[in-house]
Amino acid sequence: MGKLLYEQESYIIRGAAFDIYKQFKNSHKEKIYRDSLFFGLQNKGLRVNKEKRIDIFYENKKVGTYVPDMVIEDKIFIELKANPVVLKSDIEQFWHYLKSSNYKLGFLINFGAPKGVQIIRRIYDTARK
Repeated sequence: MGKLLYEQESYIIRGAAFDIYKQFKNSHKEKIYRDSLFFGLQNKGLRVNKEKRIDIFYENKKVGTYVPDMVIEDKIFIELKANPVVLKSDIEQFWHYLKSSNYKLGFLINFGAPKGVQIIRRIYDTARK
């Protein structure tokens, strides 16, 4: 089995998300989770940018920008939700932004689910080459 892409960072991101959910459950607005995750990841030694603009490309030409909730170490982007369910359209949009950017890894994290935090980790790497 191959090595997990950005294994250490992924482990820290997931752990911080679980810690936040343990404290707040699914009872707050997205901004509370975003600010908590921002500080939690910084406290764990990661470099975090909130709402960094990401260029979106079509046929190797920049066609627009996407602003995820945060970018970790300039290599992973995170999109947050605080909804009872993650809609298929949310997942598809997240996937399309990942595909259209220069990032290889993204997380879609939903803190609003009644049975626990939902973490969707997607990689888009080899198909881009």
